[in-house]
Amino acid sequence: MLINIILLFLFAGVPYYVYFEKTKKLKREQVFLLSTFLLLCGIVLDSIFPQEISMPYVVVAFLSSLFTLYKANKTTNLYKLAYYVLFFNAPILIMFKPEQSVLYALSLLLTLFGLYFIAKYYERNYGSANYQSVSGITLMTPYAGLFFTTYLTALALYPPFPNSILFLHGILATDMNSMLYIILIVIFFGNFLIAVRVMAKTVFGKPNDTVHYVELTAKEKKLHLALVIVLLLLSLVGLKEVLS
Repeated sequence: MLINIILLFLFAGVPYYVYFEKTKKLKREQVFLLSTFLLLCGIVLDSIFPQEISMPYVVVAFLSSLFTLYKANKTTNLYKLAYYVLFFNAPILIMFKPEQSVLYALSLLLTLFGLYFIAKYYERNYGSANYQSVSGITLMTPYAGLFFTTYLTALALYPPFPNSILFLHGILATDMNSMLYIILIVIFFGNFLIAVRVMAKTVFGKPNDTVHYVELTAKEKKLHLALVIVLLLLSLVGLKEVLS
C-alpha cells in the first residue's frame, strides 16, 4: 500500500500541483527536469518492489489525469506541455507491469525530451517557449519542422514510433477489465488530441511572412537525430516484445 502511494505521488505530478505550481520557485523547464527525475525514481522503485494493480490508486491517478488533460489543452507553453503529458500518462505507468512501464516510460521520456529541446529552440530564437507568441508560425525550416512533427506524431501514438507499439504491448501483457479499458481509451485519445491541437497551431499552421524562421544549429540537428534514432530502435524492441 505504501509503495502504491509513493508511486502515485511520483507519477501523477503531485509535487507540482501541491507545491511548485503555487509557489513558482522553479522555472518551467526545471519543473520538467524534476518531474522526469521523479518519474525515473518511481520506475526504479516499481522495478525493485513490483506491485499488483490497485484499482483505487489507478482511479485516483485517472482523475488527476483528466485534470491534467484540461490544463494541457489550455497551455501554449512547450515546457508545460511536456510535463503535463508526463502527468497525463501516469495511470498507464501504474496499470502496466514493471517491464512494460519501464519501456513505455522510456519511450515517452525520449519524446518529451524532444519537445523540451524544441521549447529551448523557441525560447532562444523567438524569446519564448510559448508557440503562439510567434503568430502564425509553421516552422517552415525543414529540420525544426521535421523533428517537431516527429515528436508530436510519436506523442499521438502513431506507429511506427515506440509509444504506440509499447502502449499495445502493455495492453497485451496486462489483465484488463472494463474500467482499465475505459482509462486506456481516454489516455489514447487524450494523447492524440494534445498532439493534434499543437500541430494545428504550429507545424501545420499557416505561414506568417513577418516571422523570421531560424534553422537548427548543427549540434541541435545531431541531438534531435540521435533522439529519433533511439525512438526507432525502441520501436524494434517494442515490436519484438509484441510478437514474442
